Amino acid sequence: MEGDDCELQYGDGTNEAQDSDFPTVERSRLQEMLSLLGLETYQVQKLGLQDALQISSDSMRNWAPQAPKDLPWNFLRKLQALSAEARNTTMVLDVPSDARPVEKESQMEEEVIYWDTVDDISADIYSFSELPTPDTPVNPLDLLCALLLSSDGFLQQEIVLRMSLCQFALPLVLPDSENHSHTFLLWAMRGIVRTWWAQPLRGAGSLREDSVVLPRAPAFAFVRMEVSSNSKSQLLNAVLSPGHRQRDCFWHRDLSLGTSPREIADGLVEISWFLPSGREDLDLFPEPVAFLNLRGDIGSHWLQFKLLTEVSSAVFILTDNISKKEYKLLSSMKGSATKYYFILSPYRGKRNSNLRFLNRLTPVLRMDHSHVLVKVSSTDGARFVRRVRSIVANVARSPCRRVSVEDMAHAARKLGLKVDEDCEECQRAKDRMERITRGIKDSEAYCREELRLQGELWRKVARVEKELCQAQWAGDPPDKHRAELRLRLLELRTQQSSHDPARGLQEFIAGISCPSLSERQYFLRWMEWGLAWVAQPRPRPPPETVLTLRPKQCGAGDLRELRPEPLGVEHFLREMGQFYEAESCLVEAGTLPAGQRRFAHFPGLALELLVRGLPLELIDGSTRSTPLHWITGLLKELQVRLERRSRLVVLSALGVPGTGKSTLLNTMFGLRFATGRGRGPTGAFMQLVAVAESFSQDLGCDHILVIDSGGLIGGTLAMAGERFELEASLATLIMGLSNVTVVSLAETRDVPPAIVHAFLRLEKMGHMPNYQFVYQNVHDTPLPGPKLWERRPLLEQPAEGSRAAAQVDRQGDGLRTLAALAFCDPDKQHVWHVPGLWHGAPPMAAVSLGYSEAVFELKRCLLENIRNGLSNPNRSIQQLLELVRLL
Repeated sequence: MEGDDCELQYGDGTNEAQDSDFPTVERSRLQEMLSLLGLETYQVQKLGLQDALQISSDSMRNWAPQAPKDLPWNFLRKLQALSAEARNTTMVLDVPSDARPVEKESQMEEEVIYWDTVDDISADIYSFSELPTPDTPVNPLDLLCALLLSSDGFLQQEIVLRMSLCQFALPLVLPDSENHSHTFLLWAMRGIVRTWWAQPLRGAGSLREDSVVLPRAPAFAFVRMEVSSNSKSQLLNAVLSPGHRQRDCFWHRDLSLGTSPREIADGLVEISWFLPSGREDLDLFPEPVAFLNLRGDIGSHWLQFKLLTEVSSAVFILTDNISKKEYKLLSSMKGSATKYYFILSPYRGKRNSNLRFLNRLTPVLRMDHSHVLVKVSSTDGARFVRRVRSIVANVARSPCRRVSVEDMAHAARKLGLKVDEDCEECQRAKDRMERITRGIKDSEAYCREELRLQGELWRKVARVEKELCQAQWAGDPPDKHRAELRLRLLELRTQQSSHDPARGLQEFIAGISCPSLSERQYFLRWMEWGLAWVAQPRPRPPPETVLTLRPKQCGAGDLRELRPEPLGVEHFLREMGQFYEAESCLVEAGTLPAGQRRFAHFPGLALELLVRGLPLELIDGSTRSTPLHWITGLLKELQVRLERRSRLVVLSALGVPGTGKSTLLNTMFGLRFATGRGRGPTGAFMQLVAVAESFSQDLGCDHILVIDSGGLIGGTLAMAGERFELEASLATLIMGLSNVTVVSLAETRDVPPAIVHAFLRLEKMGHMPNYQFVYQNVHDTPLPGPKLWERRPLLEQPAEGSRAAAQVDRQGDGLRTLAALAFCDPDKQHVWHVPGLWHGAPPMAAVSLGYSEAVFELKRCLLENIRNGLSNPNRSIQQLLELVRLL
């Protein structure tokens, strides 16, 4: 195969090139691997996000997979929990009783099989070696590729997002030998948002937040040519690790015991980034740097290698031997702007032939002696890593190629690779999003001019509704006053109804109404990203109080008061809700015939989004009020949709913003509640989690409705006043709807007064959910979990504010303990101490294993309480409707 021919064949992406990539024997290996893992049934109807997130009996036990068919589900479960051990799973195979030795019949014997990858060992793809069987290990990269090939684009996105949070290297090019194609995973990575410290050449540094697919950065590729005694992945991990803090972004053969050769993952390209934190002791490079890793030999995966040479600032080639074939292939790279470096182990290869071919390649690849690094067993490993790191830093500092992931996707298209984002449904959804966001120059102005039913008009409606509600509960209030309030409310609703949906809202409604389910889901994701992009204009506005804070100086309340509520999908749904509310009010008043309704179908459209995993607003964040007609309409639609599977348990989380409650819920149940200090919406949101039919009878419910209180509870020390009353009312509403409530605390004594007040109100009503108090170590200081005797003080201490809260509600003035208020049994666990989320300093820190393990135990306890009836009994949706009206 001559070099020029290679360029012609692989440059235009013809079938001839791809056929040579995939021998016949390789095609059958994919099907056998899918069958081994139990994924063959998902090749036509792909695995979806809802399949992976439903609650089953496995959600309550920390089980080890017992057969290869368990591995995909175990991997998904551990990824959802952000476990650092997701890639390091063991299979525990029970030995059949008739196979056990007679003298050990009473003992349970287990065979523990560790499975791992061989990073850089060459495999003959023509050999007919045994494929994995239920008795042999499965390579984790094979598992990842098989699972991604069996998943739809939205589950792929979730897998890649969770891998990013775990600081795992991400799949960039997914090989598919069976269908003769490779897929560039642009869509799968588009939802990943990272924050890093940006330090310009002049001026103060600042925190920058962006999607990983957008910023341009120097990229460095590491590839293997034939056989290499040195592991690429181990070298990459060492380059990315400051000092003695080892980072295992790239999986390699020495991460655990045992090895297993790859069967279908050769040709996989992975990517990881170094992102600076602003700390000199941790920052290896002053700017973001991308690292790319090709699994397998470049001779067998020339198309991927060609892509890497076109997007990288430099390519590091690891090999023990340069053969004539590889020399001809590399000679075709003549004229490339990419720098090339060789990492050799010459004593393991043919030293003289290596030198001869290197001398010939030097002018072709524009190399000199500094581009050849030698690493043998006697080489000082730390010194060698510093040398590689120095080369990367020098290239990054010099004028070099800088590319984004979007740029890489463009290069992949030119080479004939498939890009996952190029499907028609995705592109139609993107075009619709752009038609909406193109005209948004200023978010506040857009809300004021296009989403006209919100803003001051909606605030006036909320105030009148609140007064009317208070008048009804005041006890024999004057009828004249109530009549005046109803008339005023009708006038405001009539004023709202005089408007028509603006063009942007009409386009949004069309997007969530289209017949294709996939297109609707694509549209919602595009809207989320498009609106987030609008909310972050380039260059960023210069409020120094926000942007010049060093990472460690950002506190829980630093950003919230300085940033307006960002424009999001919830604003469009809120506008739909207000059209429905206004119309319903006029129908009730008799001023609009029911047959003339135009917006009666809106709750059904929104319900479809809830069922598909989008959080919907329960309490409006701008007015701190509940649109009762809208929520009632949603729940009625939910009742129709769920039919016989309509038994609900409501689980809520409350606490001061910045205590990690949204992240906690997302980690436990794989949800999508907004996270980030000061950046998320302020309303309360609900999301629906399905319970597997095989488990619903045992658990006692068919679905769990999870409510995140967002930023509604401020934790102010004030014991009276309008804000306190409002927060107390909202806390009462959320807790009153709940069977189980998680109270998230930043400090052991920091129970917000509004929540204490809600305890008193609910006690009066005779409705008390099961409470779990979670103390999260948000400052990342070591905190061992407490013993049972250590849990008692939090429950037995006087609840600060309980006397003042009782006086506000006219329920006496006694000071009561938290256990008495929340009806907690101190002998049972109600208090949880969760370690810090990060192991190390962000943005390069991974989620700590202690955090994921503690969150799993909390989840198990919550589900046990639901199953054992320790929470309030599950409800039908009709009962929930009545409770909403009552509260």
